[in-house]
Amino acid sequence: MARVVGLGGAFLTADDPAALAAWYARWLRFDVQPEGGARFEASAVPAGGYAVFSLFPRDPAYFTPSRSPFMVNLMVDDLRGALAQVVEGGGTVVGDPEDWPYGRFGWFLDPEGNKVELWEPRVPDEG
Repeated sequence: MARVVGLGGAFLTADDPAALAAWYARWLRFDVQPEGGARFEASAVPAGGYAVFSLFPRDPAYFTPSRSPFMVNLMVDDLRGALAQVVEGGGTVVGDPEDWPYGRFGWFLDPEGNKVELWEPRVPDEG
């Protein structure tokens, strides 16, 4: 039987896809390609990083204040710096960053009101 072997992408709708892609390219350094998407090579994932597919109840408080029925999680190399860039670009930080055993998390609303989770993976101990 066939099985899923990885996360192939995240696809969002936007009122102005080109403008929102340009915003992500400028403020979070996405390498946006001519077709409007950004590709992330598996070799670029930091140690301790991985993709997660998770299901939430239909009306999850975790996604508020966004009204979108989804939330994207993006890995970053510097959570504090990424959140500062988002604010400089007109995004809105939601809540305070949190530390967990597997990394640090922070959230923001993009210019179209989508809630995005940023994750700075904790580098596993080498030893």
